Amino acid sequence: VTPAGVSESLRLPGSGAGPSPDRLFLGSEGTLGIITEAWMRLQDRPVHKASASVAFDRFPDAVDAVRAIAQSGLHPANCRLLDPGEAALSGVAGGGRSVLVLGVESAHHPVDDRLAELVALARDHGGTPVGGSPGSGGSAVGAWRSAFLRMPYVRDGLARMSVISETFETACTWDRFPELYEAVRRDVGAAVRAATGAEALINCRFTHVYPDGPAPYFTVIAPGRRGSEAAQWDEIKAAAMRTLGEHRATVTHHHAVGRDHRPGYDRQRPEPFADVLRAAKRTLDPAGILNPGVLFDAAG
Repeated sequence: VTPAGVSESLRLPGSGAGPSPDRLFLGSEGTLGIITEAWMRLQDRPVHKASASVAFDRFPDAVDAVRAIAQSGLHPANCRLLDPGEAALSGVAGGGRSVLVLGVESAHHPVDDRLAELVALARDHGGTPVGGSPGSGGSAVGAWRSAFLRMPYVRDGLARMSVISETFETACTWDRFPELYEAVRRDVGAAVRAATGAEALINCRFTHVYPDGPAPYFTVIAPGRRGSEAAQWDEIKAAAMRTLGEHRATVTHHHAVGRDHRPGYDRQRPEPFADVLRAAKRTLDPAGILNPGVLFDAAG
């Protein structure tokens, strides 16, 4: 629903009939209209599940293993890679090891053979399966899940102690990830030192993986100065967005743009496309009442 009228597209499995009207509104964050109805794809509840975790002595080997898995066509339901810092923070592994958490599930057939294929791929790249029954509370899988669910409460506790706890996510192609990973640790680390005078803990995990590349999710933890935490966070956030842009990684993978990511989105978005968005805004929302200032500024 837009101020200029209702835009209703056909329900189709796919179409080559010009630019998709659905894509115009998906991701527009309420600036062009409000989505009031949508078709949803449903699938049966999984009844077959299995999980495993694999440790790596070298993080680059773990990245190569995940790339092979993402391009294998085996489609794990869960494929999360924790770098050494994230693995230690989660209590999953120590000693500088990285950990890959794998999960498979199906509503129709057993999945043990598929999990075995995934683990074999990880072994081919130097991985070692971690002991413990799959999915049990004592396994690396269970430890990671528990840490993942606890983290929002830990973050709130850190904030009360004036600790800056920032997370940001991105996506890039496989060939650019190694340089991006090092740049984030170097450049964001330097920004933390400049803002706080202290060293930061900078960890990374893959939250999503695609055949074309990973979606790294970075965590930054540093001691803040009471009363100045927001200003220090702003400096660190700005540095992170600059680094992502310099390495042609997206400024946000799944957390949307809003107002925090606007500066980075302005640099990522092609300017002709910005003009198209402004033209669409003038047509669909001539009074400029829908989420003004999000994604782009209206022309004039």
